[in-house]
Amino acid sequence: MVDLSIQFAGLRWQNPLMSASGTFGHGTEMTGMVAFEKLGAWVSKTVTWEPRAGNPLPRIHETEAGFLNSIGLENRGIEHYIDHVIPDLRAAKRKRPETRVITNLGGHDAEEFARLAERLGGEDCIDAFELNLSCPNVDGGKLPYSTDPSRAEEVLAGARKVTKKPLFAKISPNVTRVDEIARGCEAGGADGITAGNTLLGMGVDWRRRTPRLATGVGGYSGTAIKPVSLRCAYQVASAVSIPVIGCGGIQCAEDVMEYLVVGCQAVQVGTVSFSDPSALARMGQDLAELLRSEGIETLSECVGTLQMPNSEAWRKP
Repeated sequence: MVDLSIQFAGLRWQNPLMSASGTFGHGTEMTGMVAFEKLGAWVSKTVTWEPRAGNPLPRIHETEAGFLNSIGLENRGIEHYIDHVIPDLRAAKRKRPETRVITNLGGHDAEEFARLAERLGGEDCIDAFELNLSCPNVDGGKLPYSTDPSRAEEVLAGARKVTKKPLFAKISPNVTRVDEIARGCEAGGADGITAGNTLLGMGVDWRRRTPRLATGVGGYSGTAIKPVSLRCAYQVASAVSIPVIGCGGIQCAEDVMEYLVVGCQAVQVGTVSFSDPSALARMGQDLAELLRSEGIETLSECVGTLQMPNSEAWRKP
């Protein structure tokens, strides 16, 4: 029997699989395709204080190996989330308390992140918060806390003061030193790092001389970004002492294992759900079968076992 459970941020997770924010609604909308109990955690789309209409159309463009999006954090705001989403999550948690619920929060500044965390702090069905420091599709992608370690630290410190729930910082790959941003989040009180988010990209219709997205540029996700995301996850895991959640281009159980071996303790799966909404439902079983075929009994023994060429283990015959 393969044990897929993991321990981090003071909680036990039944497996390392999470939905990625923005790709699965708030979670319970997808229960017709992926049972709530199949995942280690359901991650909500970003919740902001005020409702957001999002960016103008067109805001999705499919590419050869993924797609571009510029949704702009469209959501109905925190009060709608409390009134209409929380009851469904609470009911699901009563039936399957072992599945974690993570609410992704988006703010314009440190004070707004703190207000959001404080407003939702009393909701028992929420196990943790993920602070979205990294969306490239709002404010022209110019979010100071996604590129400045001290500003990232400020956001985490503000939220840390108002809640005891675990805080995960979702950071951007669109920076020069992703490890420095991660260390800033750790210094601010983060319990974990989600590495990372979409890469900035662009599509062009050359015949019309127009961009494929109304905003010109957007976030690129899908299988093509996995090498970059994997590198970011490795750098972050090497730089901090808190757990890392890998995200980017994951399509199958083999991809999950790559992220775990470079040092991640869990993963988020996103874009593949658009082409195959049931992929996450199968991934846990596929992961167990993969480990069983390799004679591995516990998932945790694989975390951080990458042998780089300059390591002593690599040189052994």
